[in-house]
Amino acid sequence: MRPKFEYGAQVRVVRNLRNDGTYPGEPTGRLLVRRGSVGYVRDVGTFLQDQLIYSVDFLDDNRRVGCREQELQLATDPWIPTRFEFREKVTPTMPLGIQGEVIANPGDPGEIEKVLQHHPGGPAYHVRFSGRTLQVPETALAFLSPDTMEVP
Repeated sequence: MRPKFEYGAQVRVVRNLRNDGTYPGEPTGRLLVRRGSVGYVRDVGTFLQDQLIYSVDFLDDNRRVGCREQELQLATDPWIPTRFEFREKVTPTMPLGIQGEVIANPGDPGEIEKVLQHHPGGPAYHVRFSGRTLQVPETALAFLSPDTMEVP
């Protein structure tokens, strides 16, 4: 196993990094570093002898976090920012349908299931609306206002 990133390399996180229970002083599940953040490789180690773990200093966040290789890319590689994150609540900006059947209208709540950052034509998402999952371009979505969210 050879490391892809060298010591001192400037890298970017390609997904949100949350505490999996191994980061001291923060509750499990807490967001540690937001995707798109840039840091510097400080050290490289292994986990269970088959995974490389990079210790990365995120100076803007004042954190050092362990990252798997698939969570990183060189900071100089192309990066496409996206508006929405996994599990965020959204609503369509126009009626969305399949073969003429409208599945979701503006104001209907939906939840991001997957971010398709490198989708041809720009970022897109798998969004769950009323038990159906649709692939929706970023331009057809808006954040769901808390006023329109359903109350359990």
